[in-house]
Amino acid sequence: MKQRIALLSVTALVLTGSMALAAAKVNFSGTWVMDASRSEGLPPNVEQTMTVTQVDDKLTLQNKIATPGGDILNISDTFTINGKEVEFTQKRNDQEIKGKRTSKWLPDGSGFESNEEFTVEGNDGQPVTQQLARKWVMSADGKSFTVELSGKSPNGLHIKATFVKK
Repeated sequence: MKQRIALLSVTALVLTGSMALAAAKVNFSGTWVMDASRSEGLPPNVEQTMTVTQVDDKLTLQNKIATPGGDILNISDTFTINGKEVEFTQKRNDQEIKGKRTSKWLPDGSGFESNEEFTVEGNDGQPVTQQLARKWVMSADGKSFTVELSGKSPNGLHIKATFVKK
């Protein structure tokens, strides 16, 4: 009987400790610059700066992407990281992309995963449905994070970008 109580006590401690770890979520707030030398799947000489504001489970970002040709893409987006499907609107310069997104924290709280689906106009003027999966993970020291992006679309997509705190 004592052995069983001891085992239950240890199990309760382990579960309580695991729940405490899961509750400690990272905060992505700050200004971050993409480190091209640690990123994959992007065209050469692309520069990216992301300003993130995070309050609890809501992450808002302003993303500026500059290409060598001088094109600038400004993206505004919001992630609600609560595990529920929500409608979202992403602004890309003068365009708005609307769709549905589900974002949830990773079990260890080091980042989050997000899955979304939206429809855009293809080159031929016909609607094209795209599905994207993102995974944001903060480094242990909090000085960098990675975003892995993969997509189910006619051309496919896989990008891994590393950002460092500015």
